[in-house]
Amino acid sequence: SRFETCWPALMKDSHGVIIVFNPDLPSHLKEIGMWYSCFVQQQPLLDSQCLLVAHHKPGSAGDTEDLSLAYPLNKLKLIHSNLEEDPEDVRMEFIKYFRSIITIINESREREEMSIIS
Repeated sequence: SRFETCWPALMKDSHGVIIVFNPDLPSHLKEIGMWYSCFVQQQPLLDSQCLLVAHHKPGSAGDTEDLSLAYPLNKLKLIHSNLEEDPEDVRMEFIKYFRSIITIINESREREEMSIIS
């Protein structure tokens, strides 16, 4: 990818990674493994700091229940977004994800403060 030189800058101090992909494209299913490896495992972030979003284009016949990802991607939180049918559901999932990231940040900050004190 021609943007690879920018990746370190993008990753610096990041607390979460959202990977959006089109589950109808076999090439996307291959690539999410690479994104996960570069942006989550190499940082390293926790799996809980990563959210996978399978985005179904309007009118796509993709069966949302049918998507089975191989290890290690199957450990990640996966949501299906179809903005025609259920935008509210996607919004709620994003809010839950952001809350979990804030919790992780706060916990690590508290741990740092405790280690400074002790």
